[in-house]
Amino acid sequence: MSYDKEFWDKYTEGNETRYNEEFSKFTRDLAISLRCTSILEIGCGTGIDLRLFPDTFQIYGIDLNDNALDIAKEKLSIGNFRKGTITDLPYEDSSIDFVFTHQLLNYLDEETLEKGVAEMHRVAGRYIMNCEKFEETEKQIDENHKYRNMYKRWMNYKVRIVSNVDMHEEIDPDKSRFTLLRKM
Repeated sequence: MSYDKEFWDKYTEGNETRYNEEFSKFTRDLAISLRCTSILEIGCGTGIDLRLFPDTFQIYGIDLNDNALDIAKEKLSIGNFRKGTITDLPYEDSSIDFVFTHQLLNYLDEETLEKGVAEMHRVAGRYIMNCEKFEETEKQIDENHKYRNMYKRWMNYKVRIVSNVDMHEEIDPDKSRFTLLRKM
């Protein structure tokens, strides 16, 4: 997996301005309604999608960018933020109720994506959610990222597809594809 520190440092600088309260509320309300008590965001950046979770949750975030993690730790002191990669998650098997990504998988190369999906499945205890820019054929967006079809990626795993729809633009203006899976 290649990691472009300069690109992600710049991304981190603008991360706070991309805060989408509606998406954060949606994620929080979904996890609560599914009776989850622990959550992990992979590629958490500055932790903006995790800030509305109540302190009754065990909140975990993992990212490769030190600057983003410093901000996440400052803004959400109850969260457990760690440096790490999607291909080697530092959590026990089936240990986290709700594991999710929000526009991270679009940036990964094929090998990293395949290993990352396997790791997400391994650590998820109950649910997995991906909100990624979608295209059936997974065509290239630009030099840094690619549309993904996560429904297709999960077909070889023991999961039940709960939902696979475009997000409403009021929740996510990019209209990412919302894929929710129940681990079997």
